[in-house]
Amino acid sequence: MSGLVDGEWVGTDYETGDDGEFERQETTFRDRIGPDGSFPIEAGRYHLYISRACPWAHRTAMTRSLKGLDDAISLSLVQPERYDEGWEFSETHPDPLYGAEYLRDVYVRADPDYTGRVTVPVLWDREEETIVNNESEEIMRMLDVEAHELATRDVDLYPEGYRDEVDRLIDDIYDPINNGVYRAGFAGSQAAYDEAVTDLFDALDRYDDLLADQRYLAGDRLTEADLAMFATLVRFDHVYHTHFKCNRRAIHEYDNLWGYTKDLYTTPGIERTVNVDHIVRHYYVSHGDVNPKRLVPIGPDVDFTEGHDRDRLPGGPPEALVE
Repeated sequence: MSGLVDGEWVGTDYETGDDGEFERQETTFRDRIGPDGSFPIEAGRYHLYISRACPWAHRTAMTRSLKGLDDAISLSLVQPERYDEGWEFSETHPDPLYGAEYLRDVYVRADPDYTGRVTVPVLWDREEETIVNNESEEIMRMLDVEAHELATRDVDLYPEGYRDEVDRLIDDIYDPINNGVYRAGFAGSQAAYDEAVTDLFDALDRYDDLLADQRYLAGDRLTEADLAMFATLVRFDHVYHTHFKCNRRAIHEYDNLWGYTKDLYTTPGIERTVNVDHIVRHYYVSHGDVNPKRLVPIGPDVDFTEGHDRDRLPGGPPEALVE
């Protein structure tokens, strides 16, 4: 067991099954805010703990930024590097609520007998002093839908008429792409690695073809599915291609996925959520089992802000972002 057991820290090793396949443990805190949840919608009540390095946390940070929830839901960072003691705070990135030294201290504050992984993102309730949720997909949805009344921008990332397709897309890209890079990087056998990489690039090739004729994954609307995809793509060439041995092809070598990545990066509100330095430092320094000498590569030299031709396709960013 990696993480906490009965409130005691036992380590951070990633786990693989008997066949060498990487096994991601499920998150534990699954409450909700909103009329159908256990926690009310209140501005200033909730705090979001994230790492700029983590793709799962990134999707929640993008949602918060695009919706204009900065004042309603506060945010703080952990250090990008993660060592044997797990995610930690520092003078550069302190815990603004309790002055905790490690994120695990926040988990134990919520549940002194907690057993499970200590992950980001964490949606924290200041009033009850507990974790509402630590599942990224659910936090993204809550910030998008349930917290919409607190938003300062009329941005709908889960629009009526697209919802079934958005749900299908998020499910479809999760295993081969979002989690696929981890299945490759943390594979414990050649067979598990080969399967993960094959699944990954089969899916990337398929989505590259899809994006030849439409601007976004669901068509002409920016949705949560695009945020989930972007969080992996923006990290791919700097980290997954080399560090996780996903090197059949780089994203900047794809005709459509590369333009799509640049299009999303330059969408107002997204660029400020990307910290390439944190991303690179986290993966190459934190994963001593994958990169024992913790050497950090210099490249690649890619420019997410260079021009793209995606505006030739129907649709575009939400009007509230370009006014």
